[in-house]
This record gives sequence, C-alpha cells and structure tokens, in this order.
Amino acid sequence: MIAEVGLVALWLAAALAFAQFVCGALALREQGREVGQLTRPSAIIQGLLLAISFATLLYIFAITDLSVKLVASNSHIDKPMVFKIAGAWGNHEGSMLLWVTVMVLAGALIAWLERRLPERTMQATLSAQGFVALGFYAFLLFSSNPFERLPTPAQEGLGLNPLLQDIGLAFHPPTLYVGYVGLSVAFSFVVGALVTRQVTPDFARAMRPWVLAAWVALTLGITAGSYWAYYELGWGGYWFWDPVENASLMPWLAATALLHSVSVLASRDALRTWTVMLGVVAFSMSMLGTFLVRSGVLTSVHAFAVDPERGAFILALLCINIGGALVLFALRAGSVAEGERFAATSRESALVFNNVMLSAILGVVLLGTLYPLLAEAFDSRVSVGPPYFNPVGAVFTFPMLAIMAIGPLLRWRRDKPARIWKPMALVAAIALAVLVVTLVQVEIAILPLLGLAFSIALAIASLLPLRGRKLRRVALTTWGMVLAHLGIAVALFGMASESAFSSEKLAALSVGESVVVGEWIVTLEGVEPTAGPNWTALEARLSASYGEGQSSIVRPQARNFYDPSQATTESALLTRWNGQLYAVLGNASEDGRWQVRLWWKPFVTMIFYGGLLVALGGFLAMIGHLLAHVRQRNIRHQSALRRGLEPAQ
Repeated sequence: MIAEVGLVALWLAAALAFAQFVCGALALREQGREVGQLTRPSAIIQGLLLAISFATLLYIFAITDLSVKLVASNSHIDKPMVFKIAGAWGNHEGSMLLWVTVMVLAGALIAWLERRLPERTMQATLSAQGFVALGFYAFLLFSSNPFERLPTPAQEGLGLNPLLQDIGLAFHPPTLYVGYVGLSVAFSFVVGALVTRQVTPDFARAMRPWVLAAWVALTLGITAGSYWAYYELGWGGYWFWDPVENASLMPWLAATALLHSVSVLASRDALRTWTVMLGVVAFSMSMLGTFLVRSGVLTSVHAFAVDPERGAFILALLCINIGGALVLFALRAGSVAEGERFAATSRESALVFNNVMLSAILGVVLLGTLYPLLAEAFDSRVSVGPPYFNPVGAVFTFPMLAIMAIGPLLRWRRDKPARIWKPMALVAAIALAVLVVTLVQVEIAILPLLGLAFSIALAIASLLPLRGRKLRRVALTTWGMVLAHLGIAVALFGMASESAFSSEKLAALSVGESVVVGEWIVTLEGVEPTAGPNWTALEARLSASYGEGQSSIVRPQARNFYDPSQATTESALLTRWNGQLYAVLGNASEDGRWQVRLWWKPFVTMIFYGGLLVALGGFLAMIGHLLAHVRQRNIRHQSALRRGLEPAQ
C-alpha cells in the first residue's frame, strides 16, 4: 500500500505541474491575471507531494519491499542499510524521481520566497518550470514507473552493482542532480525573462543564487566522482575522459561561464545576451548528459544502460525544451537590450574572454564525446581519449588561466594596464622561474611543465586582490572569488604533478619479498581471507616505508560480492603530505607469488583538495550575496517605514 501512496502523490503532482504551466501561461494575458495567482500555490503544493513521493521510495528501499520491482532489482535483504537507502537513487527510475523531486522543491522554494521580479515574469518563470517538470513526469509515469509492483514478490533481491556500493557513490549522484536541477531553474528564469522582455539586473540577481548553488553542487559531485573512480576502480587514475564523466563536466563548464555572466549582469548591467544564451546552453548540457547516460548508447561503469525507447523519450524532451528556448530567443533577441558598454581593458572584457575560452573547451569536450557515437552509427569504431582531449583542450585552457590571473585585478568598465603591470610582472617572473628550474631538474613533458608554471602563477595572482586590505573587512563574495581561483590553481598543480612525477610498478611477490616504487620500499608480509557484510575477500598485508622513515601497513583487497556475484578490487591508499602510495592486489600465480600493482603519485591529493576549495569559494560567494540581499531588503523596509511615519509626525 505504501508504494501506491507514492504513485498517487506522483500523479497528483503531475496534475499540479500542468496547472502551474497553464496558469502561468494564461497570466501573460490581461484576462488571465486572476488565474495566474494560482501559479505559486500550485508550485508549493506540488513540492510537498513530490517530497511525499520520494520519501515513500526511500521507505520501501529501507524496509526492502521486494514486491516492488525497482527494489527487487536494485536491493537485497542482506545489504547494509546505507546502501539500501542509496539504492533508491542508484538506478534509472529512482534517480529520475530524485531529479524531479529536487527540481520541483526548487520551484516551490522560488514560488514561496522570490519577490524581486515583476509578478508576470515570476509567473512566466514558474510556468516554464512546470512545463519542464511535466515532461519528466510523463517519462516517469509512462516509461519508468519507480513504484511498479511485481506479480510475485522476489525472495531476496538482485542487489546493487558492487562498484556502486561505496559511501562516495551514496553522495555523488545527489550532488550532481542538485547541480543539474539548479541549471533547470536558471533555464526557467531565462525563459520567463525572454517571454516578458525583462532581461534586467533584477532578473540576474534572482537567478544568481540558483546558478551558484548549481555550480557548487556540480563541483562537489565531480570531485567526489573523480575520487571514487580514483580509489574504487583500481586503475590508479582520477579522470579517464569517459563519456559519462564528460556528461557531468560539460554542464560544469557552461555553468562556470554562466556564473560569471550573470554576476556581471546583476552588478554591472552588462552581458545580457551572454547570460541568456549560456542559461540555455547550460541546461542543454545537463539534458544531453541525461540522454547519454540513460539512452543505452554508452557503456560505462556508472551509466544506466537502458533500452533505446527511454533514450528516445529523453531526446524528445531535450529537443522540445531546448529547441523551444532557442526559437524563443531568436524571436526575442531584438528586444534584449545591449546593456552597459565597457572598454577592452576592463574586468568585463576579461570575463568575456574567459567565457569564450570556456565555450571553446566545452566544444572540444562535446565533439570528443559525440564523435565516436556518430562514427559508430556509420559502422566505424573510433576511440577518443587523452591524446585528443589534453592537447586540444590545453590550447584554450592556458590562455584562460592567464586572463583568470589578470582579470580580478582590473577595474570595472575601464582600466589602464599600466596600473597593474608590477604585480603581473612579478607573477610572470615567478612562472618563468618555475619553468626554468623544472626543466633543469627533471625531464618533463610540455603540458605538465606548463601546468606547474601556470598553477604557481595563478595561486599567487589569486591572492593579490587581498593585498593592502584588512582581511576582516573583505567581503564574503571577494573571499569566494579568491578561494575558487586558488582552488583551480591547487587542483592544476596536483594534476601536473601526478602526470609528470608518478611512478608505477607491477610486481609478482612472494611473502617476504620487496619492491621499490618511487621513494617507497614495499614488502609483502602475507595474504589472508577476510569477510564483510555481503562480500568475502583476500587481503594483502603490505609493509611500506618512505625512504628511511618508519614502515606503515596497507591492506589492498580482492573482493567477491554475492547477490549480485561480482569480483572487484579495493585499493589501499597511504597518504603523505607530498602524495599517495596506491596499492592494488591482483591474482596469485602457480608458483605462489601474488601480483601487486603499486603507484607513487606525488601531490595527487591536491586535485581533490583543489575541488573542495573551489566549492568552498562558491559557497562563500553564495552566502555573501544572500546576506547582501537581506541587508538591502531590510534597508528598503526601514526606509518605507520612515516614509510612512513622516506624514503623521
């Protein structure tokens, strides 16, 4: 009966989404203003119904209701509780319900709190949000019902893919979905502003918190997914240019450009057309990623390989939503005012340049992701990987990093380059010194070399906006920018170091034998069986010492899961301030030796710390903007009270 409650709530929410769309659309006409007043309540009640529906799904997974097809296919009675709960979104149907739930809750929050925009623009925005949600409701109810019952309940359940039974993957998908949904909100704001011809700073200020929240969530989701791939897959890498990885990277690139554009529009009334176009592009990339992951056209350890009919459904939604928005933009482009002008040497120009570079990188990733699929359609198999993505992407990345270092030092509207030449000369000199010293000390490829130089230069340049200022008085938004740019520098330093200085060793060891990898001496002390809640494993005991230092123990495992039956490797990591030792246990040979693969990865942890710094910077900026909005609202309120009291005095 519980599953039916969730399904009924889903149907009722779909009906309210239709009402939200129709009422908001009718409100655009004079005679529909009264009906338009139902738009906000429809969005709020719809949010409550979706919360009930998703809570129902979580409950039936928690109690392992094996009469529900989705639970029987993705859970097991003996699975740990945390993975029972995570199983609710670790599948196609549940993840789509989570997507719609977050989107509808965001719409409800907008309807409840947002008062900065003209009411017609707000109603048009909510109408667009209802229309987008309506497509996903249809997808869930007619193609991917998460509450479908089995004729006969299963006995135990098939279980969740063992590779997904990891605490990192319990949190990685929800953060990505929050990011995707934030971009859907930005898309709805863009549609509402175009329909009512209100592409104004107020529109940008209303949209900016959602873009920031989406960007922070995408950053966290990508960082968590990268770390999961690094330690869980046992391949020793943090990024493989897997199409599913690219499906999350492309919205992040578009969201980064959108974030800068919407901030300029909100504070300086410029880049109106950029903001509108990037709002459409960012949501297009999230929809494209959804299609790629769920259409069955990709094979990946974290793709939902489902039937092509579902993929065609999502492709149709993509074409309707994005095609309609592009047609609307074409019809309304003439009414989008140019905004304030600015000089070539200004912070706005730096942001425009970096938006162009980000768009170019997005194009590189999009082409590399789709080209193999197009080639396969013509019976030709092509593999596109690091030899394409790394050098071609670097052509646009390094100029972008250079302008990223300069841009925050420039003034708005107009500036003179002579004003900032001294700090920039210092940064350039340090970058050149890093290049020369690195070339003299080690043999290194060109891309890691440039990465090291640019990372050091960007790290120093990112702190320059703080010079000469009392740190306690620095605005949170400025701290957010500084930390985000510093995080990019830290992550780039980790990527360059890992690429340039990593050591790898594959050895067949008997108990008591040792092997050297980088600065480490690693000895196999034994291999013993062990067991977990739903797996058994062989666990190696490796003694590792760095140089003359004390030895530490690492325990890589070769696991065998049951229900479903699958063999996996569990890497063991030993972290120092300057990197990580990475160990993987392989198979035993006939002579009793064990295969052991070892990597020494200098400063690899900087990649993930950098991602967290970027997200922290975005979070501080978001808090700073919200506090500023609250202060301005209080000032306006107090001013209105004073004006109201003056006549009585």
